[in-house]
Amino acid sequence: MTNGSAAPALDAAAEHRMWRKIGIRILPLVGIAYVISYIDRANLGYIAKPMSADLSMTSAQIGLAAGLFFIGYILVEVPSNMALRRFGARLWISRIIITWGIVTVITGAVHSATQLYIARLALGFAEAGLAAGILLYLTFWFPKKQRAWAMSTFFLMIPISGIIGAPIAAALLKWGGSLLGIAGWRSLFVVEGLLTVVVGLIILAALPNRPSAAKWLTAQEKAHISAVLDAEAAQQVEHGAATGMREALLDKKVWALALAFFGIVFGLYPIAFFLPTMIDNFQDSLGSANVSSVLLAAIPSAFAIVTMVIWSKIAIRKSAVFSTTVPMAIGAVGLLTATFTQNGVLFIVAVCLSVAGIYTAMPQFWRIPALSLTGAAAAAGIALINSVSNLSGFIGPYMTGYIETRTGSYTYALLTIAIIMIVGMIILLTVGRRAEQIGAADATNNQHDVTTGVK
Repeated sequence: MTNGSAAPALDAAAEHRMWRKIGIRILPLVGIAYVISYIDRANLGYIAKPMSADLSMTSAQIGLAAGLFFIGYILVEVPSNMALRRFGARLWISRIIITWGIVTVITGAVHSATQLYIARLALGFAEAGLAAGILLYLTFWFPKKQRAWAMSTFFLMIPISGIIGAPIAAALLKWGGSLLGIAGWRSLFVVEGLLTVVVGLIILAALPNRPSAAKWLTAQEKAHISAVLDAEAAQQVEHGAATGMREALLDKKVWALALAFFGIVFGLYPIAFFLPTMIDNFQDSLGSANVSSVLLAAIPSAFAIVTMVIWSKIAIRKSAVFSTTVPMAIGAVGLLTATFTQNGVLFIVAVCLSVAGIYTAMPQFWRIPALSLTGAAAAAGIALINSVSNLSGFIGPYMTGYIETRTGSYTYALLTIAIIMIVGMIILLTVGRRAEQIGAADATNNQHDVTTGVK
């Protein structure tokens, strides 16, 4: 690996130290933003019972409120990523975070289902582009050979958010009213919203736009990263990668990948929103259900973290498609088991498998689009894939709530989620292989050099 400039290339030890330094400086910053965003999205699940009682809402209405968030999120995703390329990641990501924090605080003051719907719509527009923006931002720093461990480390933030969010929600549900003088579920919105604004200010102060702007990198390290990324982009173009926004938006492979990712994440939000309520159905007493079910809902996230770490060690030596479809299959098996069991312990075990499968598949999937997209195409393509997949955030919770309202059970909703996940896996096995062919020219180097990544 050479940098093609006057500065000498880094040796293996120096490069290893450089990637470790970048990982420590960058991943926690964007990771905490992602943790806050997932806690914020899932908080309706934590407070569904007390909030629905206060606002006289049904399960279907709660599902609709959860899903309305994704309308604005989907519509603004691509424009947001293009704005990030123009204005810089530091300013744009911090703008997103601060705006949604303010909206979350305001949500704590809603007094009707209609007001909650409006607040959730506003939240979606405010938060739009965060996930796709961070994924694009990581491509500014990490070449393909480093992206496997970087993505895996970053996506650990999702299950971590479940572990952090659950006890915070449980504590605020129990003591928020006495501490803040408002209902516990309202205190959840207020506290999380204020924390989000603080995180946004930290991002604004500390996040460098690109390696060239990082004061903690040496001139040699900056030149090395720039040369590696430039050489990689040139090689991608040579092997047929898309480069322009229009090209990416019209590419059938990009749309197929979007459908595949839709299948992966379709079950993520219904499980996050309704898992505490599902667990309640297995409890004999509802006296402390608001707290105990929320805490039990954190168990699958803890199991997912262990699974993701173990699988990341295996996946770096496997193809991206293989590394994605195997956990998808495990996730589908877990959902099918959860569908038909009547035992509470077995239900939680099955959900652990399904959540671990979904979370483990997500970072591995994002290795695939980067193989065939670069430049403006990467910005637009990543945003498009994430935008289409987020339709699951609208459809999934509403569908789950609707089915439960009509049938009095979550059985058929879980079965539907499993089927959609299997369809996504089939699509990925087809289109993912084609994307991997574009990156096949340097596959041997990728497999060898990934060992220099942070472990």
